[in-house]
Amino acid sequence: MCGRYVMIGPESRYREHFGTLAGTTIAPRFNVAPSQLLPVVRRGEGDTRDMTSAYWGLIPSWVKEPKKLTHPINAKAETAAIKPMFRHAFRKSRILVPADAFYEWKVVTGGKQPYLIRTRDESPLGFAGLMEYWHGPEGVVQTFAILTTEPNVLMAEIHKRMPAIIQPEAYTAWLDPDVTDVEALQSMLAPYPERLMEAYPVSRKVNSPANDGPDLIKRVEEGR
Repeated sequence: MCGRYVMIGPESRYREHFGTLAGTTIAPRFNVAPSQLLPVVRRGEGDTRDMTSAYWGLIPSWVKEPKKLTHPINAKAETAAIKPMFRHAFRKSRILVPADAFYEWKVVTGGKQPYLIRTRDESPLGFAGLMEYWHGPEGVVQTFAILTTEPNVLMAEIHKRMPAIIQPEAYTAWLDPDVTDVEALQSMLAPYPERLMEAYPVSRKVNSPANDGPDLIKRVEEGR
């Protein structure tokens, strides 16, 4: 799964990488957690891309009482196209979730050790996401979930799943609601090449979403 990630920014860096025209203020976040309001990239008018904000935890548009439903933060890439919870967004409302790294926990002697995973060149990541628009009494609520896929060789040593990361050359097709071929879309959700990634242990302070700051992404010895 993907339950925490890092979003350093600034907005201008993401705007350049994702080619967005509209933006939202982005403050550095070193321990992004579910339920928070976060920037996402979606298809705009024509061939443009917009950056907007959405809550992490999907609420499908057809839900009557969201408080009685679990708001999934992840969806499996292999089954999202057919699951009632995700299939509408998979067809019509795919997004990119900007990030600089993500955390995953490895089972070790004495508990679980958090690891930070990022690209070797520290370039931004575009997680594959699904977005929904729930119409409530106070207006439209935008929410999203992050797709996960099988791990690459690097991630397999840490966890059995990893976020699906879209390659930059596939951004346009992924965001295009007119692209409906499920096999073509799922091919974009293959595990990110391990040769382009690195992973290292970080402080267990990241276990609490109340903790934030650049110290969370510093390398530590495993077990600390």
